[in-house]
Amino acid sequence: MQTKSIHIISFDNPFPPDFGGVIDVFYKIKALHSIGFKIYLHCFYQDRSVVSDELKAITERVFLYKKNRNPFFLFSKIPLPVISRFHHDLAKNIAKTDAPIFFEGLQTTMILQKVHLPNQKFLRLHNIESDFYTGMSKNETNYFWKIMYHFVAQKFMSYQKIISNFNHVFTLSCYENEVVKSMTNQSDYVPVFHGNQHQFLSKKGKFALYHGDLRLADNKKAAKFLIEVFKEIPDYQLIIASSNGKKMVETKAKNLSNVAFVELNASNQLTDLFSEAHINVMLSFQRSGTKLKVVNSLFNGRFCLVNKNMIDDVTVLNLCELAETKQEFVAKINELKNKEYQENEKRNQVLSTVLNDIENAKKIEKLLFS
Repeated sequence: MQTKSIHIISFDNPFPPDFGGVIDVFYKIKALHSIGFKIYLHCFYQDRSVVSDELKAITERVFLYKKNRNPFFLFSKIPLPVISRFHHDLAKNIAKTDAPIFFEGLQTTMILQKVHLPNQKFLRLHNIESDFYTGMSKNETNYFWKIMYHFVAQKFMSYQKIISNFNHVFTLSCYENEVVKSMTNQSDYVPVFHGNQHQFLSKKGKFALYHGDLRLADNKKAAKFLIEVFKEIPDYQLIIASSNGKKMVETKAKNLSNVAFVELNASNQLTDLFSEAHINVMLSFQRSGTKLKVVNSLFNGRFCLVNKNMIDDVTVLNLCELAETKQEFVAKINELKNKEYQENEKRNQVLSTVLNDIENAKKIEKLLFS
């Protein structure tokens, strides 16, 4: 097996892989390692300062750099998530190994404003950041954060023009790939890396499940929406699972005996909930490609009921049930709650090809060294 070297600059320490962005980073590193890459990993961090044995096993070296939280950065023309991720040692450590640089998100690209790097440069675009922060601002109820997100979005409108400077860009969604193609021809859609193995389940589960980080405004809004939906389905249970947000859910569902909150404290809890749920119900009020929670639900659960904002890859969307309005969600849940789940060949094929981590790592390899 041929060995190839690469620098990967991550916006955070990717282990444990316990939230959306770092899940893609960790399982991408794992897949690239398995096809023969030597990986020099550079991580910016705030709290996650431990280099795990799991990360050491799939990398040549891991370098950690503390994020700079200088309050004066708020007044810079460069977006705060970018300017806070720069360290002089990064350029020195990159210079030790002659290899392409793979930037995980625009947040990791501040070094390009400071240092000339002769290496080939590749970008994994995790979001159209101006769209992402505009959506965050729109859905945020805290006035301070609403304003903060608005200004970050405006700054990214200008900053994301650097996308055209990369040798190649790998997007997470079809929509984002179309946006990037207006800036550069060197762009390809490569689906999210996720680390799942397809679970084969019985025909019936027990309840509907929504899971997500309830610190995020979009997820909070989705949970509140679903509580309103289940007010109209009193004979069927909704479980909302998260590591946070218990008070908000219990307040909103105060008089509803069919809505319960489960606090996630261990990684196997969510796996157990997937195996018991009959319907995985998900929606977003922001358009931003394919959400990882859909991929997790397709691999580990039964029926997946979503709105269009959750997925823009038609091949994956076709594996799901679709609803947009409150009444459409009510009708679909009533239809699915008594319907037996059947494994089907189309779903198995898409999960093993389109959403296959190793095959997607090979796509990246081909474009890195073409």
